Amino acid sequence: MSKLYEITVVSGKYKNKDGVEKSRYQNIGSVIETKNGPMLKLDSIPLPDGGWNGWAYLNTPKPKDEYQGLPKDDDDIPF
Repeated sequence: MSKLYEITVVSGKYKNKDGVEKSRYQNIGSVIETKNGPMLKLDSIPLPDGGWNGWAYLNTPKPKDEYQGLPKDDDDIPF
């Protein structure tokens, strides 16, 4: 099985340090390829009160080392 898409939703809003309003995104699952075709796997279902309007994005999965905030293998850990 291989991951075809990551499913993300806008789960709310926040203001960054400059006061600009930004969307908050939450990963809620993935679409994987199986022997019988694509399959949807939901890990969580966002509540409408959090700002979710029913629409979701299907994004091509990022390589694990591209996720923000995670040190790469050759980076020094700051502690």
